[in-house]
Amino acid sequence: MKKFISLALAGLAVSAAVSVAPAEARQGCGVGFHRGPAGYCRPNRPAVVVRPGLPRVGIFYAGRGYWDGHRYWAHRYWHQGGWRYR
Repeated sequence: MKKFISLALAGLAVSAAVSVAPAEARQGCGVGFHRGPAGYCRPNRPAVVVRPGLPRVGIFYAGRGYWDGHRYWAHRYWHQGGWRYR
């Protein structure tokens, strides 16, 4: 019976310790930052808002080409499950 009680108390202690320590989503970088691919802290980007009249990603515009979010490209082709621009 003593073993059962000690195991029950150990289980309660472990579950209480796990529930008290929340996960750190920022990974130690601080508010407004996250870890990049190399492990350095990088600032979070603001949300992208698409307003009417502004170019949309992947749409062809006559006389300009396809907009990829940064610049216009003349050609677009399908490559390994996604679009590539050249």
